[in-house]
Amino acid sequence: MPDRRLPLPRWEIPGASLPRALRFFAADYPNAMRLRLRPHGAHPPSWWAHGDRAPVVLLPGVFEPWHYLGPIGDRLNREGHPVIALPELGRNQLRVTESAAVVRRVLQERDLRRIVLVAHSKGGLIGKLLLSQDADERIQRLVAVATPFRGSTMASWMLSRPLRDFRISDATIVALADASTVEARITSIYPLFDPHIPEGSRLPGARNVPLRMAGHFAPILSPLAIDVIAREVDRADQVDRRDAAPEG
Repeated sequence: MPDRRLPLPRWEIPGASLPRALRFFAADYPNAMRLRLRPHGAHPPSWWAHGDRAPVVLLPGVFEPWHYLGPIGDRLNREGHPVIALPELGRNQLRVTESAAVVRRVLQERDLRRIVLVAHSKGGLIGKLLLSQDADERIQRLVAVATPFRGSTMASWMLSRPLRDFRISDATIVALADASTVEARITSIYPLFDPHIPEGSRLPGARNVPLRMAGHFAPILSPLAIDVIAREVDRADQVDRRDAAPEG
């Protein structure tokens, strides 16, 4: 049973309350179920490997297999990006540092460069850690969706270890909050109300893009939100192409 001394969540949206959050939980979970039941194979589709634009690496959230970001991967691949998903992460229950080590190994083994990381929830924490340790400059930008960059007071009420890792006091959360030098290379996309993240996902120093919607899973399923994600990936790719162009 949760410790009654724990602080109750206080959502950043004016007028937000626990009953309202519970309504949004109930409304949002059908989105999670649609993603879970989406047809998929054990591995990403072979055609995702093809494309002449910046490679995109998908980083799902906790308890999310690679195919949760399938709608985003399909869209970005149609626009010319090779898309790399990581079945190696399983359901992404490892600690953030361990998951980042798995991703880093894949990037090095495949010698991927000019990468745009596209992440949901916990995936954004993995992406920020990778950015902060990107000594060989493989990553150009992180586009994170509904990421608890400051942790979540909801996590203190959870019994599951993978969810409790998002506590505001968690050592990894604290260390990532201090890694402010990489925030200029992050785009944070987030709903106006996320019942999973009372603190919200706005990240000082980053490019912040609020969505006029509510829910934690809706932004990775909604066609309108995927349009925004694709636009931000395109923006990162265009900036990289301009920086790489020879002068004169």
